[in-house]
Amino acid sequence: MEQIKRTLKDSPAARWFVLFVSSAVMFMNYYFYDALSPLKDLMQTNLGFSSSDYGVFMSAYSVPNVFLLMAVLGGIILDKIGIRITGTIFILFMGVGAAITAYGASDAFQDGGFGYAFMGSFLTQYSPALKMMYLGFFVFGLGAETSIVVLSKVVVKWFKGKELALALGLNVAIGRLGTALALYLSPMLARPLWTDAIWFGVMLLWIGLLFFIVYIIMDIKIDKQIKESIPKDAEDEFKWSDLKDLVTNRSFVYITLLCVTFYAAVFPFVKFAPDLLMNKFDMSRVIAGKVSSILMFGTIILTPIFGWVADNKGKSATLMYLGSAFLIIAHLMFALTTIPPFIPIFILGMAFSLVPAAMWPAVTKIVGENKIGTAYGAMFSVQNLGLWAFPMLIGYTLEISNPGVAEKIVQGLDVSYDYTNPMLLLSSTGVLGLVFAFLLKREDKVSGYGLEQPNKQD
Repeated sequence: MEQIKRTLKDSPAARWFVLFVSSAVMFMNYYFYDALSPLKDLMQTNLGFSSSDYGVFMSAYSVPNVFLLMAVLGGIILDKIGIRITGTIFILFMGVGAAITAYGASDAFQDGGFGYAFMGSFLTQYSPALKMMYLGFFVFGLGAETSIVVLSKVVVKWFKGKELALALGLNVAIGRLGTALALYLSPMLARPLWTDAIWFGVMLLWIGLLFFIVYIIMDIKIDKQIKESIPKDAEDEFKWSDLKDLVTNRSFVYITLLCVTFYAAVFPFVKFAPDLLMNKFDMSRVIAGKVSSILMFGTIILTPIFGWVADNKGKSATLMYLGSAFLIIAHLMFALTTIPPFIPIFILGMAFSLVPAAMWPAVTKIVGENKIGTAYGAMFSVQNLGLWAFPMLIGYTLEISNPGVAEKIVQGLDVSYDYTNPMLLLSSTGVLGLVFAFLLKREDKVSGYGLEQPNKQD
């Protein structure tokens, strides 16, 4: 297939503008996902959540993507009906789900507002607030993961064959900026009314929908140009047999298993990181949020740098292997030492930059562009298995390792959680990620996908 004439994506200004718009939506997605992380203790004192309740609530995000396979189905929908419709639908789900979550935490709901009686009528071992917020985070997660698939495909569509790894790295970095600012700002926005921190995230998501509408205008124009300049190839059509091709591809299987184990050791950690710092290092909520945000601020700088390395020098499989090793070191330092937290957080930031910067562009070498939405969707669905299970596992491990602590905190007593066992749990997950990174690097020598070769073609 040959390109007959230049299209809009050949304009650097156009494609970098597209990257800015799509990354802004990613930023708002990530912001809301982590806006509640520094508020764990406030949910405990205002809503009566235990550590297990908090873990259950955080796992709601991944339920539609694990048990309903929404991320992989969303990827298939994306490949079948396109970016514009899929993106609009699922970004709308994010905004609605976030609003439900914030409403469940609000005084209006707590004072017997709409839905309170119904939420109190079943599973009475859980509070109405937990169930309403669970529903909201469920709907948010239903939209969020497929939205990430959509936004990733947008970047691939505009940057493949050009600065792809750098663009994906910047896209991820700006998303991480959302997490960093959520960890930094939420504790401050939680004063005097703690739910203001949640409603701020809701507002950002609705602004994100407006940003995506701006992108749609660009997408309509480039689709018209591509249709005029590139002949239709039947092999470019998505086929259901593509799913079989993915699950029988060893390189794709290894990179997917690396994805689930690596992210299971990072994102659930972020959910508990401010609480870990408050308990182990006796920090205030505001300081703990700021220190936790260092992790993400570091990735904002490092991820594009490692993306540039993958574009121009290659070594993607090696970068993923190194990142997995750094992850283990960081978690063991949190578990077994009292080294100042800035050091393990910096090391974790290195890991969290190395692996994503190399992983997501590498997938485009393993699968064709017509399958990329399905491939990313499948990876996100498997990834969400870890994001669903590990918040609950960490919360449960924290509770059984600290019997009676939750009740004493509610009573106002000065006690702290011991986070040693949860951090050892995350370290063991990192070991599995290192194994899969090694297998991927070894398989690349057989498959010949060229993961160690530069991504840039011109």
